[in-house]
Formats: sequence, structure tokens, C-alpha cells
Amino acid sequence: MSAPILIFGWGNPSRGDDALGPLFIERIESLGLPGVECLTDFQLQVENALDIQDRQCILFVDASISATAPYSTSRLAPAHDASFSTHAITPEAVMQVYVDLHGAAPPPCHLLAIRGESFELGAGLSTAAARHLEAALSWAFDWLKQQSRP
Repeated sequence: MSAPILIFGWGNPSRGDDALGPLFIERIESLGLPGVECLTDFQLQVENALDIQDRQCILFVDASISATAPYSTSRLAPAHDASFSTHAITPEAVMQVYVDLHGAAPPPCHLLAIRGESFELGAGLSTAAARHLEAALSWAFDWLKQQSRP
């Protein structure tokens, strides 16, 4: 049986601030929160449509060069987009695959885009991104409390 809440972070830990998604997942997972499952990968793929099945809600977490600092959040909707036919796809495309497979809307999905500044190969997390990660985690704790209310 799947946990009601899925948090899925992605990014490449070897590319500086692109590690924000996986680092976010590490921090949340270390808390062992009941009813919360955490997944991480280098990128989203069509197979991830299976991961969102039987959930109450999903939070996608990624680094972003364009998000307003320290982070931005948005409610997502299924959508066909150009990423659908590439190796890595968007959360909206994952949701659309879910719709195509199940003929029904997916559970509510949100995106937490954490502002990154430096994405060079071999770089560590920037000082600004570390601050943005802390702010995003604080937001996520409040979000998780709201999701667990009846």
C-alpha cells in the first residue's frame, strides 16, 4: 500500500545547486514522517506515472534557475508538452501519462521550485541555494501539516 503523500525530488547532485531536489528529499526522509513516502531520481520519466497512483497528494521538488528566490510553488495540471517524447519529462507530462493510463485525473500535484544559482559540474551547493533549501523546507513542513488535516 502506498503512503498517502508522495514527495518526489529530482536533480543531479554532481551539478551544484541541481542537488536541491535530492537534498530536500534527504532532509524530509530523515524525519520518518508517517504517511509520507519520498522518492528521488536524476530526472522524471513516464514510469513515474505509476508512482502517483493511489496517493492523496504529490509534491514535486526541483531546483530552478527561474524561480523567484527562495522558492516558488504552484498547483499543477496534466498537460502534453514537448518533453513527453524526450528522455526526461515535466511533472505535468507525468500527470498526463497518468490520465492516459487511468482515464481519470491524478491526485492533486504541486511543484516546489527551489531557486538555484550555480549548476556547474563538480560544484557544491551554493550559499544562496543552502538558504533557499532551508526556506523551502520550512514551507514544506507547513504544507505537510495542511495535507494531514481532514
